[in-house]
Amino acid sequence: MSWGTELWDQFDNLDKHTQWGIDFLERYAKFVKERLDIEQNYAKQLRSLVKKYCPKRSKDEEPRFTSCLSFYSVLNELNDFAGQREVVAEEMAHKVYGELMRYSQDLKTERKHHLQEGRKAQQYLDHCWKQMDNSKRKFERECKEAEKSQITFDRLDNDINATKSEVEKAKAQFYLRTHMADESKNEYAAQLQNFNGEQWKHFNNAIPHIFKNLQDMDERRTVKLGETYRCFAEAERRVIPIVSKCLEGMVSAAKAVDERKDSAIVVESFKSGFDPPGDFPFEDFSQNLSRTGSDGTISSTPKAEKDRDGAPGTRPDLKQHPMNRTKNKLWLFGKKPKAPSLEDFSHLPPEQRRKRLQARIDELNKELQKEMDQRDALNKMKDVYEKNPQMGDPSSLQPKISETICNMEKLRSEIHKNETWLSEVEGKQSSRGDRRHSADNHHHAPQGRESPEGSYTDDTSQEHHTPHHRPKSPPAGRPSMDPHEFDDEFDDDDPLPVIGHCKALYSFDGQNEGTLVMAEDEVLYIIEEDKGDGWTRARKQSGEEGYVPTSYVDITLEKNSKGS
Repeated sequence: MSWGTELWDQFDNLDKHTQWGIDFLERYAKFVKERLDIEQNYAKQLRSLVKKYCPKRSKDEEPRFTSCLSFYSVLNELNDFAGQREVVAEEMAHKVYGELMRYSQDLKTERKHHLQEGRKAQQYLDHCWKQMDNSKRKFERECKEAEKSQITFDRLDNDINATKSEVEKAKAQFYLRTHMADESKNEYAAQLQNFNGEQWKHFNNAIPHIFKNLQDMDERRTVKLGETYRCFAEAERRVIPIVSKCLEGMVSAAKAVDERKDSAIVVESFKSGFDPPGDFPFEDFSQNLSRTGSDGTISSTPKAEKDRDGAPGTRPDLKQHPMNRTKNKLWLFGKKPKAPSLEDFSHLPPEQRRKRLQARIDELNKELQKEMDQRDALNKMKDVYEKNPQMGDPSSLQPKISETICNMEKLRSEIHKNETWLSEVEGKQSSRGDRRHSADNHHHAPQGRESPEGSYTDDTSQEHHTPHHRPKSPPAGRPSMDPHEFDDEFDDDDPLPVIGHCKALYSFDGQNEGTLVMAEDEVLYIIEEDKGDGWTRARKQSGEEGYVPTSYVDITLEKNSKGS
């Protein structure tokens, strides 16, 4: 239906209606703005939440448990989900809110133009009506004046007392008024005809055209609202596939949780490689007591126990037993004493030391491969420069090539050193496993020696050879040790035999309890070898005993004492 034909007399109502339409459009735009603000805040809060619970440690320190990795995967998927919420907000901002605000301004401008045209047409019609009304009023006045002049003329013409001049004057006035009335009549007729023509044009051409433009504008506004409603929904629907993938990723992360694998990782992370402590031997303190046939309070030593413990007069060496030291035997359920951090990881248990060495070797191999690739690339570039001197000077690459080769040699040296330590650890572990298997078959505890940090090894035949090259200066950091680590190391009344001697390469302050102070070039006696923990037990000529860093001394073992 056309507004021009049906609503020709509803200009004011159409004015109000079009204004309401623009207000409604702007109200919907405000709704969209608040909605996209919610989406943006939601995405921002999700990203803040993900950042808060993401691991802040390096990748080497991150837990490798499947439950942790799955949780991190959930966080990553949630971060992607937050990104999709940002996409929704961005789509709404550009394709809905921004478009509505621009269109609202266009509608306001267009509506103003159409209404101004309508008001101009109405003002022109009013002007024509005023002209017609003025001519009508004038015609009416002239007619009344003519009637008055006619009445006066008729009265004087019939009055016998009236003079001729008075009659002639009234007659002339009557003719004049009649003529003016005729002119006013013609003018009124012309103005009326003009007004009727303009009024017909106004209500049949101008107003229908203006109202049609207003109707088109309002219908386009309605269509635009429908389009923005669809865009509003499309912004959500476009991200549904990606959001579904995010949710599927979370479900997959949940399925990836493996409790058995996590348990295996716990074993791998904390396995020390040490053998469990053996049984305590029986100590018979009644062997030196006198026995009589009538004294039945003390029984004789069982034969089985004598066979197991040795001759009646011998005393078992409990100092070598791993559970003899009360502080260190609580490692299983208590806090492990702090061990000095050494380059070869000898302060760690065998299994952990093997893993750390293997990880370092792998890392060094990666660095070596990078250096080799860089060397090959530099050599190729040098060949290109030699064939094409205009591209560059080949000699300019030589310092970099030499530096790369030097780095490669350093890395190879480090790899060889770490592989030597790794071979030593793997050899000890294999020999320990063989002895443990043999001990289990014979049902007796292994007689091991404890290291200063409480760990022990069964390999008492290992030999420390004097190194050919010692560092020119002491290592960067001196070991820090637990003050109570060596409390029970010197409880034996019988001094250990001397198995060699050593010369101090550097001075050592021995601030921790259980360590021995030594000066540079001081000669000490060796009474216990390094058992893989980086510490050697020594004795001064004054008789004072303690542990010194193996890397600080030059050791010479007596041939007849090796392995004792």
